[in-house]
Amino acid sequence: MAEKPSSKGKQEETTETESPSPAPQPEQPEKAPEKPPAYVPPATREKRQRSVVHYIAILFAAAFLLMLMAYLMDQRQNQAMNDLNQSLTGLQDSITDQSSLQDIYEDNMQLIQQVGQLEEQVKQLEEDKQSLTSQLSDQEKASQAMDWFWQIDEAYVLGRYSLCRELIQEIQDAGLVDYLPKESITDNGRFSPSGRYQEIYEALY
Repeated sequence: MAEKPSSKGKQEETTETESPSPAPQPEQPEKAPEKPPAYVPPATREKRQRSVVHYIAILFAAAFLLMLMAYLMDQRQNQAMNDLNQSLTGLQDSITDQSSLQDIYEDNMQLIQQVGQLEEQVKQLEEDKQSLTSQLSDQEKASQAMDWFWQIDEAYVLGRYSLCRELIQEIQDAGLVDYLPKESITDNGRFSPSGRYQEIYEALY
């Protein structure tokens, strides 16, 4: 007659069978990658190039207008000098024809006043010309600064940080940082070239 297994043996089997498997270790959460500075680049390269062409066209239009104004001022100055010469010629003719010294004196005084007025006009025209020349120079420097800015921005977006730092050093050495426009020139209106440059600079240094 076969022996029945003891209750102790059954308990050991049950214990071995029901032994729980080790609890799974909780997964360590992945570290979130550092986010670059908030920036929404232009949607496409074509769109950005369109903005550059538009900005350069404005610069050239402004330069053309300044040159035209300078030319008109020169013409006005020449006309004023011609009028003065004609007045002097008329005075010489009147001396021959007129016998009244009083009339000659009065004409002479008027001419002296006209000469003083013309000299003031010439002085003002020279000052305006210098101002226009200075503005034209500033426009040219702004155009050069924008050319550097687009290279810096592209290098930063592509992750070429060493090149980006080199370009930043070059634009600083050229003294053109202050000529970057402080108003937005893109369709989204979020960043001005000056503000975007400062953001890139602070991210790299």
